[in-house]
Amino acid sequence: MIIRKANKNDLANIMKVYLSCVNGMIKHGITQWDKKYPNTKIIEQDIIAKTYYVVIENDIIIAGINIDQKQDPAYLNIKWKDTSNKFLVIHRLAVQYKSWKKNIGKSLMKFAEELVLKKHLKSIRLDTYNDNNKAIKFYKQLGYKQLGYIYLKPNKNEYYCFEKIIV
Repeated sequence: MIIRKANKNDLANIMKVYLSCVNGMIKHGITQWDKKYPNTKIIEQDIIAKTYYVVIENDIIIAGINIDQKQDPAYLNIKWKDTSNKFLVIHRLAVQYKSWKKNIGKSLMKFAEELVLKKHLKSIRLDTYNDNNKAIKFYKQLGYKQLGYIYLKPNKNEYYCFEKIIV
């Protein structure tokens, strides 16, 4: 398994990962994502910003994640434990459905935590939709603390916010 920065040539294969992941989410009753989000334009912007990473196994992209320091303005309503503003934010973590039970997501989160250390930052922030019980359990098992919730999209319920202090 290799984790590397994505490039524009990866875009079509990244979108296949999202299609597989969204279909898996739908099978499990998770309504966080759909056919409109995440979309090609957003992922292309992540690649251009050089903040998108892919997981490659047997020369195939099987997962992806965006890791940057951009937080939605709604995050300002959360009482984060790390008040230093030295954090990374996880966006759009996706693993192809047939690889969900292979600890790929865990490897990506460990990778993100290592980035925090390399960049001399302190914490990771993220959010996940309230009906995404798999993600909620996953982040809690990795030591992330649920600190509150925000509203990100019209016609959607709460997104739970999580944080983990790394340093």
